[in-house]
Amino acid sequence: MTKDLDLITIGRSSVDLYGGQVGGRLEDMRSFDKYVGGSPTNMATGTARLGLKSALITRVGDEHMGRFLIEELAREGVDTTGVVTDPERLTALVLLGIRDDTQFPLIFYRENCADMALCEDDIDEAFIARARAVVATGTHLSHPQTEAAVLKAIRLARSHGARTALDIDYRPNLWGLAGHGAGEERFIASAKVTEKLQSTLPLFDLIVGTEEEFHIAGGTTDTVAALKAVRQVSAATLICKRGAAGAVAFPGDIPDRLDDGEAGPGFPIEVFNVLGAGDGFMSGLLKGWLDGESWPRALEYANACGAFAVSRHGCTPSYPSLAELQFFLKRGIQDKALRKDAELEQIHWSTNRKGDWQTMRVFAFDHRMQLEDLDGATPDKIGVFKQLCLDAVLAVQGGRSGYGLLCDGRLGRQALYRAAGRGLWIGRPVEWPGSRPLQFEPEIGADCGGLAEWPAEHVVKCLCFCHPDDAPALWAEQERSVRRLFESCRRNRVEFLLEVIASKAGPVDDDTTAKVIRRFYDLGIYPDWWKLEPMVSEAAWEKACAAIAENDPNVRGIVLLGLDAPEEALRESFAAAARFPLVKGFAVGRTIFGAAAKAYMTGDLTPEAAVAQMAERYGRLCALWDTARSGAADGAAQNRAGETAV
Repeated sequence: MTKDLDLITIGRSSVDLYGGQVGGRLEDMRSFDKYVGGSPTNMATGTARLGLKSALITRVGDEHMGRFLIEELAREGVDTTGVVTDPERLTALVLLGIRDDTQFPLIFYRENCADMALCEDDIDEAFIARARAVVATGTHLSHPQTEAAVLKAIRLARSHGARTALDIDYRPNLWGLAGHGAGEERFIASAKVTEKLQSTLPLFDLIVGTEEEFHIAGGTTDTVAALKAVRQVSAATLICKRGAAGAVAFPGDIPDRLDDGEAGPGFPIEVFNVLGAGDGFMSGLLKGWLDGESWPRALEYANACGAFAVSRHGCTPSYPSLAELQFFLKRGIQDKALRKDAELEQIHWSTNRKGDWQTMRVFAFDHRMQLEDLDGATPDKIGVFKQLCLDAVLAVQGGRSGYGLLCDGRLGRQALYRAAGRGLWIGRPVEWPGSRPLQFEPEIGADCGGLAEWPAEHVVKCLCFCHPDDAPALWAEQERSVRRLFESCRRNRVEFLLEVIASKAGPVDDDTTAKVIRRFYDLGIYPDWWKLEPMVSEAAWEKACAAIAENDPNVRGIVLLGLDAPEEALRESFAAAARFPLVKGFAVGRTIFGAAAKAYMTGDLTPEAAVAQMAERYGRLCALWDTARSGAADGAAQNRAGETAV
């Protein structure tokens, strides 16, 4: 069978609820962030980010938290074939906090949880046979049923020529040796646990643990003696993690000094959060191991990934992408508090975003002022009309990818509620309509604190009327507002679309939009998306795209706005823009809904007719964009063929 998976991890899966406040007791936390958790689940995510094809075997509940884990793993690129949905049990939860750089209070909610119901029937031989390696963690050796499942997976892996690895991952309270309030306890001696571990160690090619974890595996608190005891029962390469001292590899006999093992370079950084560091370390180690790197090189990967983990909030959110890891190893440390390194954080954010939005067909009905000015319009009527706009989007989308909407939360709240979870790209405006200098909607607040209430799938859209020739005082005020908004977006982990319209503020030429774009980048503002007005001139598009690509090679892209242009004008602007790969599509509004809105507000158009009219116009624009993009691709292919022929 083809080995199309690099590794399968097996064992714990949970939802981590991470205290948002740092430096206090868990009792005093006011809010919690929700992340993927559980050591094997973290490792599956961490290795996927590093470019490995990873998969997970576990169980989750048939409820919201279980669906969250499956969806999040899929977004990360983890194969979830082996994730079983358990209809009788709940997904495990973990409450965690950062007390300081050494204390991390946590509570495991794992009473009869789904992953502890994993059994031998959940282990499919054909699935195991697809993997180059199977990785287990120690917790699932603590119970006869889960132990049987793990050992079946490991034995099948060995029979199919796969390598096997164990992360000892010793949590005394999960072995029944400590109470619920002792989640951060990392070592309690137990002859029973030592005996259980040693009975399984011969099955592994790689065994990884901290000094304390080798103490429990070896049955002694003398680290060298513990490693030698493990060596007596296992020929595996042993990796001993030593905290700030790095880690050492022992592929053969155990020397009398830990320093005589093979080591990789460490990274002297500021410790912010030690939770999840081991899983990050293991992700980097597995990357090096499976890529055939030397142990010093594999440990360099592992130490770097561990450094990222201890520098950021959360476990899986802190792990690097392969591009980020390569950048870090090449450039080195510039700020020991890695989370404060702006260049590194931008790469981390932009290379770990999820979702494929290479095509953007967006119906923009976030308009407020234009709808409020219509005869017969009332807030309630506008709200209903925006739901009709959503109906038109859904009719054209038909469950396919590459479609989206722009809708506000003040008049279009019900439409936003209904749009959730439908596979749509959802943008939501924050600016007060027509404001110059920029002001925000009341729900956002002057400090942009309102973004804390937004769903993660909503993209912040901000329209800024600005021009290179604007007065310095006006620029300064607008820049402060956009910077504040950008920083709030990053704090709240939502994407940011910046729409700039210069033509309403002054004359434009081929350089105007590019100058505006560069000015925002010079301020350290990196939008995930740009929304730009049509530019018929190829030179203007070239300069705008160059300004973006030179500053942010990982940008999501550009969407083209409509400015209430007639369809024929949009056809021309689509054709001009589609030649540039950075332009992913359009976000057009009044061209689609203008006539329907006017007639609906006066009672001259039924809801059904309004939906039909808007769906027909939206569908035509989608077809126009697809044709423009296809034509641009064909033209580029012909040019390449001509160049080859010459």
